[in-house]
Amino acid sequence: MPRRYRPDVPVVAVVRLAGVIGGASPFRSGLTLSGLAGTLEAAFKTSRAKAVALVVNSPGGSAVQSHLIFARIRSLAEEHKLPVYAFAEDAAASGGYMVAAAADEIFADPSSIVGSIGVVAAGFGFDKLIERFGIDRRVYTAGDDKVILDPFRPEKREDVERLTRIQRTVHAHFIDLVKSRRGGKLKGDDGDLFNGAFWSGHEAADLGLIDGIGDLRTVMRERYGKDVVLKVVEKARSFFLRRLFRTQAERIGIDTGAFHSNRLTCVVLERAEPRFLMTA
Repeated sequence: MPRRYRPDVPVVAVVRLAGVIGGASPFRSGLTLSGLAGTLEAAFKTSRAKAVALVVNSPGGSAVQSHLIFARIRSLAEEHKLPVYAFAEDAAASGGYMVAAAADEIFADPSSIVGSIGVVAAGFGFDKLIERFGIDRRVYTAGDDKVILDPFRPEKREDVERLTRIQRTVHAHFIDLVKSRRGGKLKGDDGDLFNGAFWSGHEAADLGLIDGIGDLRTVMRERYGKDVVLKVVEKARSFFLRRLFRTQAERIGIDTGAFHSNRLTCVVLERAEPRFLMTA
């Protein structure tokens, strides 16, 4: 009987969490709770599963979606009484680290980017540009603050102060979440751990942000034996979308596995982090 079907062989369900958090579409990689809910449910219901492993490769993104994914993983883990392990690849940074913190233990590659526990909102100001070219900005609102931080109007001190207050609130929640999950494992003061900096895997281990250096196969074989079956659970993708993605990757001369990895590394270096979407 094949190993994967033998009742005496332990199974670990594996979920890959790769991409920027939030903003997903059929033609753009991204992580949202609505897109992951079914996959996470299936992983925790995997027959004979001894644990669930999360392979995280994300520079972060939406603070809200990061927390929603985190909360769903914790809820399922408690419901099914299964341990959760997280394995960082290129990055488990900012919102990506928040998702990884849902695991009972976190591992990373020595060169992984880990941490970036902070919040950022960024944009541009075009008010001087449109003034130079004699362009009128015409906006009509019901509500004096409806166009707060409009990039085509001069920046107001009170608007920036309001945004900063919101950022501090979200940042404090992020810090509390990490402390609640990592507990006494953290080493160093808050000013060093939670200032938005990021570290290599080795540095993150020294700070207690992760539990050690290791990869999925090696650690799971150490925990559950060399016969352990690593069963990847993923959302079914239509033939059309699978073929479209493969064709686009081949057209620019790269393999599909490296496509996300290289793009994510660039995003991390550009300091992509949880952000606010200022919409109605």
